[in-house]
Amino acid sequence: MRTVATALAVLFSSTALAAGTVGPAAADSSTALSISSYGDIAVDGVHKRVYISDPAGNKVVVTDYAGKLVATVPDLSGVRDLAITPDSRTVYAAVPGEDAVVAIETSTSTTAARYSTGENTDPQTLAVAGGRVWFMYGQQPSHHLGSFDPAQSTPEMVLDQLPDLGFYDAPELESAGSTLVIGIHGTWSGLAVYDVSSGTPVLRKQGMPAEAANYMNDFALSADAKQIVAASGESPYAATAINTDDLSRTGGYPVEAGNPNSAATAPDGTIALSTFSWYDKDIFIFKPGAKTPYRTYTYDLNTSGGDTIAGQGLTWAPDGSKLFAIASGNSGTYLRVLDNATRYPVKASVSAPAKATRGKKLSATGKLTSDKSFPSGSTVTITRTDIDSPKGKSLGTRTVSSSGTFSFTDVPPAGGNVTYTAQYGGDATHAPASGKDTVAVSRTATSLTLNHNGSLYSYGTDVSFTAHLGSTYKNRTVELWVNPFGSDKPNKLVKTGKVNSKGNLSTTVDMTRDTTVTAVFAGDARSASKTVKATAYAKVKVSTSVSKQYKTAKIGSTSYAYFHKKTNPVFTTTMTYYKNRSHRLNLEIYYQGKWYDAGSQYFKLGTNGKSVVTLTGTHDTGYRMRMRASYINGSSGDNVNSTTYGAWKYFYFTK
Repeated sequence: MRTVATALAVLFSSTALAAGTVGPAAADSSTALSISSYGDIAVDGVHKRVYISDPAGNKVVVTDYAGKLVATVPDLSGVRDLAITPDSRTVYAAVPGEDAVVAIETSTSTTAARYSTGENTDPQTLAVAGGRVWFMYGQQPSHHLGSFDPAQSTPEMVLDQLPDLGFYDAPELESAGSTLVIGIHGTWSGLAVYDVSSGTPVLRKQGMPAEAANYMNDFALSADAKQIVAASGESPYAATAINTDDLSRTGGYPVEAGNPNSAATAPDGTIALSTFSWYDKDIFIFKPGAKTPYRTYTYDLNTSGGDTIAGQGLTWAPDGSKLFAIASGNSGTYLRVLDNATRYPVKASVSAPAKATRGKKLSATGKLTSDKSFPSGSTVTITRTDIDSPKGKSLGTRTVSSSGTFSFTDVPPAGGNVTYTAQYGGDATHAPASGKDTVAVSRTATSLTLNHNGSLYSYGTDVSFTAHLGSTYKNRTVELWVNPFGSDKPNKLVKTGKVNSKGNLSTTVDMTRDTTVTAVFAGDARSASKTVKATAYAKVKVSTSVSKQYKTAKIGSTSYAYFHKKTNPVFTTTMTYYKNRSHRLNLEIYYQGKWYDAGSQYFKLGTNGKSVVTLTGTHDTGYRMRMRASYINGSSGDNVNSTTYGAWKYFYFTK
C-alpha cells in the first residue's frame, strides 16, 4: 500500500515551487538493493527515506533518496505490505508470519511496536485511514478486514469489519484521508470505496468500469480521494481513470508494449504507469486527463537496473519531487530514482562561435525547448568558465522569449577553451535544464625550447636537459617529463617548477637508454599552451676479451693475440643487459693491404650481460684477423639503445 500524501504536502509542494525554490536538476540514478524478493515500497518525506519490504528475506531495508542503504529492520517473517502515516512518523508493516502488524519508527528506522492480529490471521495488505490502521487478513479462499487505533495505549483489534470477501488473493488497500479503497486483482477485478471516518467502514460505491474489469494489476488513489487510476483492462493497453464517487470511467491513459502493471499518483495529480517490458518503454508519465505521456523512460535489458519494473513497484515522494521505481535486472533488484518526473522535461542549448579573439566582443544565442510553453519572464543564468575562472563566473540572467530563445554577448578576458553555460532553474511545470557551448579563444603564441635533441651519448652520461620559456602573461611554470625507451619504463614527471630569471628549468638525466624529454607549458589566460620534445640517444657499454692465446705481440703498432692453429680462441663479451638482447660478432681478415668481411653472427647475452663464444674450425696460419662485438639497434632484439660498436680485437694463427 502506498499511502497518498496529505493535502498539506500538496500545498507545501505547490507553494515551494511557486516561490522559485527549485534547484538544479539532479541526475536520475539506479542502485542495487540488498533484497532477495520484493513486497512493497513506502516513502518517508520528512527523513528522506525509502522503505522496501523483502518477504523472502524477512526484513525491511531502508535507503536514502539516492538508494544507499542506511538501515535494515530484521526479524519480520514474510513481511509484505507497507503503509506510512500522513505525518511520516510511522511505517506499518504487514507481517503474516507473526500474525501481526509491526510499527517501524521512522526517526530511528527501528521496530517500535508489534500488534497481534490473532492466531492464523496472516495479515497481507494494509493502509492508514481515518486515524486507524486497516488490514486484510485471512487465508485462501477468504479474506476479511480488520483495524485498530494505534493511538490507544492498548489498541483493541477489531476484526470481521466486512463480510467475507471470498477472493483467493488478498485485496489491495489504498487510502487518502478517511477514504479507504479496496481493490480486487485478477481475472475478475473490482473496487469498493468506503468512508472510515467513524472507525466503521461505510460503503460509498462498489463495482468497476467495464474497461478495467479484467486483470487489474494495481491501482492508485489521488491525494484528494476523487480519482482512481486502475492499471489494467482497457484495450489496446491503457490504464483507466475512475471517478471515486460513482466508479464511472472518466478517461484513459494509453501506454505501449502491454497492460500497465503499476500505477502511482503524485500529489499534483501526475500519473505514473509502468509496464512489464523487456524491449520497449517501461515508465510513462501523464498529466491528469492527457492522452499522451509527456515523459517516458526506457531501460535497456543489459544495463544495471534492467528494464522490467516490478508489479506495484512505483511510488512518489510525498512532495512529488521524485518518482521511485523497483526494477529487476540481470544481476538483481534495483531502486531507480527519477527526479523531476512531475515536470515537463526541458532541453537547453547554447550556440556560440567556434573561434573568437580575446578581448573582443562575441555574440551567442540559445534556446529552451519543451512540450509546454514557458511562463512569461522566464530567465536563464549565463556562466562563463575559463582559465581565470575555473569554477565559473556569472554573466547575469537573460530573458527567454515566448518561443524559448535567448541571446547574450561577452568580451572574453581569457583565451583558451571558454565555455558558456545557460542554466534554467525550472518552474512549477518545467524541470531544470542546462546547455553549453565552448569557444576557442585566441592566445599569444608561446616560445618554448628544449636542448640536446638528436644528441648521442656514451652509456651512463649525466646530461642536463634545459627548457627555455619565452615571455608569457602570468604563468611561468613548466613541467619536465622523462620517458626512457622501452615499455618497462613509464613516462614520468620528474620536475615541475617556475623557470628562473633567464626563463630556464633543467633536469639531469642518466643516459642509460635512448630517452625522450618533454617540456610542457600549460598556458595562461593570454599565452597559449606549448609542448616540445627532445630525444637524445644513449650507447651501450660493450667490451670483449680474448683468451687461450700463447702470447701477445705487436705487428706494427697493433697488439695481436697469437694462437697455435690447433687452439680455438675464446671471445668473452660483456654488454649492458636488456631482456632478450643479443650482440653481433664480426670477423674480418687482412689480405693484400685491406680488411675483408669474414662473416658475422648474433649471440644472446646471459642475464649477467655476458656471452662466451669459441671460434672453432680449421684455422689458416699466416693471416691477420680481427673481431668485434656490437649492439645493433633493432637487430639485437630491442631498440632501447643506439647502435654501439665495440673495439676491434686482433689475433693471429701460427703453426
